[in-house]
Amino acid sequence: MSPEVISILGYIGLGAVLSLAGIGSAYGTTIAGNAAEGALRKNPEGSGNYMVLSAVPATQGIYGFVAFLIMMGKFNNDPTLGVKIFGIGLFVGIVCMLSSIRQGQVCANGIVNISQGHNVFANTLIYAALPEFYAILGLVGAIMA
Repeated sequence: MSPEVISILGYIGLGAVLSLAGIGSAYGTTIAGNAAEGALRKNPEGSGNYMVLSAVPATQGIYGFVAFLIMMGKFNNDPTLGVKIFGIGLFVGIVCMLSSIRQGQVCANGIVNISQGHNVFANTLIYAALPEFYAILGLVGAIMA
């Protein structure tokens, strides 16, 4: 494989980890945010809980950005790592994206239940931490690679 192709693959991997994680966070936060908007009409007293739960899926975008910075440093030091950076970036980005979207759905369900008078804020945070764990594993994998 030519050095130019390897370099292009590396840049695609860098773009993938940053963009896919960001896209996932944007989707996840809006899924929960939409539920929060509806919940405010039913029970406006829970707005603090709704806001916290709506923000939780944003963390995967941060993980993608941290992975991007770490991988960019490695890639700048050794451009021959382009294929490795491509693979890591693509798969960490996908994990962060899917984790954030699913986490947004968990948080949205918690928001709806809180608006109906159920005391599930702490439980929802615990359930939301489960998909987040996989995004953290992806970040750790990118750091260790």
